[in-house]
Amino acid sequence: MPNPKKKHTRSRRDMRRSHNSGVEVPQLVACPNCKSPRLPHNVCPTCGFYKDRVVVAQKAKTEEPKTK
Repeated sequence: MPNPKKKHTRSRRDMRRSHNSGVEVPQLVACPNCKSPRLPHNVCPTCGFYKDRVVVAQKAKTEEPKTK
C-alpha cells in the first residue's frame, strides 16, 4: 500500500473536509391551496396542486363500514 511521504497539516486536512459541512435542510413553503408544507417548485403531496391548477389527481378516501 502506498504511504504518504509527508504529514498533511491540520489546515490541509480541514480544507479537504470543508465541503462536507455545507449540507442544509431544504426550506418548506405553504401550499396556496391547502396550506400544508411542501418543497418549493414541486407538486403538493397533499392536494396535488402546482401553479394554481390540479396536476396530480388524489385518490378519494372511502370509509369502510365497521363490523363487530
